[in-house]
Amino acid sequence: MVKISAGAVSSLAVPEFSLTEQRRIVEILDSIAETERASESAIAKLRAVRSGIALRGMVSITSDEVQTGWERVALREVVPSVDYGISVALNEDSRGIPTLRMNNLLDGRPELGDLRYCPQSVDSKHLLRVGDVLFNRTNSIEHVGKSVMWGGELEEATFASYLVRLNPDVTRLEPRYLVEWLQHPVIRQRVRSIATVAVQQVNVNPSRLRELFIDFPPDLHDQARLLASLDACDHRISAERENLAKVRAVRQGISDALLSKGPGKLDHLMKVA
Repeated sequence: MVKISAGAVSSLAVPEFSLTEQRRIVEILDSIAETERASESAIAKLRAVRSGIALRGMVSITSDEVQTGWERVALREVVPSVDYGISVALNEDSRGIPTLRMNNLLDGRPELGDLRYCPQSVDSKHLLRVGDVLFNRTNSIEHVGKSVMWGGELEEATFASYLVRLNPDVTRLEPRYLVEWLQHPVIRQRVRSIATVAVQQVNVNPSRLRELFIDFPPDLHDQARLLASLDACDHRISAERENLAKVRAVRQGISDALLSKGPGKLDHLMKVA
């Protein structure tokens, strides 16, 4: 346990503000906190709406009977092959090839904020293509099964060995539909049920994964309509996230000014707020 003496605390320099300035600061911080809570609530509600759309759109998954007009087949019939990622020690040198790992898989889409790089050349068969579906086959139980579709976010990228690329037959199955199916709560549970336990992690064999049955409307237009509804929610969620990030940046800026920069910097932030 680390102890801080009363003398050390009392010697800290604290910027002085008048009572009027203090009240103004409290008002701004309260306003920011309220805006932050409202944005977080909006995101939660939109997520719930999105989940409802996905669950209603894939209701056949939860039924013993196949929905009228839908197909139910083993995944291997519409995902004829899979590819394993590269087994190379990665680093943070951006001169290498960006390599997606488990933490780059977020809500069905790539998250590129924390990339690692492959320091050597990569065979073209391991480079990502637009529409590729990546599946996290090895990790802790809560993370195994996470999936994304690569949308060409970077000019060139590859993927690590504990991910696999699922190659759907795009004449029958939209890659994004495959991702949504994999993220469905019932399917996530089925994926976990076929996982084998290793030391501090679990593993899903792609061959066993492809034995699971997938339900889907055979008309690609019907798949696209469901995806369009989900995209509309995603766009609104993204807008709310951006707004929340801006609000938090202002709050952090005010906190920094209060702690170290004093009234001069604070005046500017208060005007912005």
